[in-house]
Formats: sequence, structure tokens, C-alpha cells
Amino acid sequence: MLTKTILAAGAAAGILMFAAPLAFAQGSASSASSIACVGTAVAARESALTAAMAMHGSAVNAAYAARITALATAYAQTPASAVKSAVKSAWSSFNSSIRSAQKTWMTARNAAWKSYRTAALACKAPAGVSDAANSGSEASGG
Repeated sequence: MLTKTILAAGAAAGILMFAAPLAFAQGSASSASSIACVGTAVAARESALTAAMAMHGSAVNAAYAARITALATAYAQTPASAVKSAVKSAWSSFNSSIRSAQKTWMTARNAAWKSYRTAALACKAPAGVSDAANSGSEASGG
């Protein structure tokens, strides 16, 4: 029984060793075009992510600039209760702006990766060509 299994496994390995190069040779032209297709999808994704991160950075910078102005105005007031209220309002506005920037970034990031996955799947590239497993390495935007 063991001998038959070993012989069958050896025969299957021999067939695969003979057939695999032929299959690869027949599919290499289509593999090259499907890999190029994935490359195009990656370029579109990266472009979208770059634009989204630039928008995120601008929104965060604007939030900090507004906070500077609001806190300067708050500490120019005289009664302590007015200062306390203005400082609370300045920080509340800042936190709201940061949350909005974060939400916008996450939405854009997820859309870019979803679009990429759809496009890359349509390319029908060989296994292991996609870098989608690295999506978790993306900046959180926080």
C-alpha cells in the first residue's frame, strides 16, 4: 500500500514537473499584462491615498491654526469664568475638527483600498502579486 502511494506521488510530481513549465510558458504573456494591470491599480490607489493624506494634513493644520487663534482670544478675556468658557469652546472646536479630519481620511483611505481590490481582482493576476495584505500598514491619520 505504501509503495503504491509513493509511486503515485512520484508519478504526479513527474507530471507536474513536466506540465508546469509548459503552463507557465503559455500564460507568461497574459501574466505580464495582468501584472501590469495590477501595477496600474496600485498607481491609482497610491495617488488617491496621497491626495487624501494631503487633505488630511491640511485639515489638521487648519484645526491647529484655529485653536491658536481661539486660545489667544480666550486668554485675552478678563473674568476667569469667560476664560474658562472660551478655552473649553476652543478645545471642543479643535477636537471636533480633528475627528472630522480623521473620519474624512478613513473614508478616503477605505475607498482607495476598496477600489484597488476591485481593480486588482479584475486583473486576474497570479497569486502573490498583490500587496493588499499591507493595507494595515497605512497611516491611521490620528
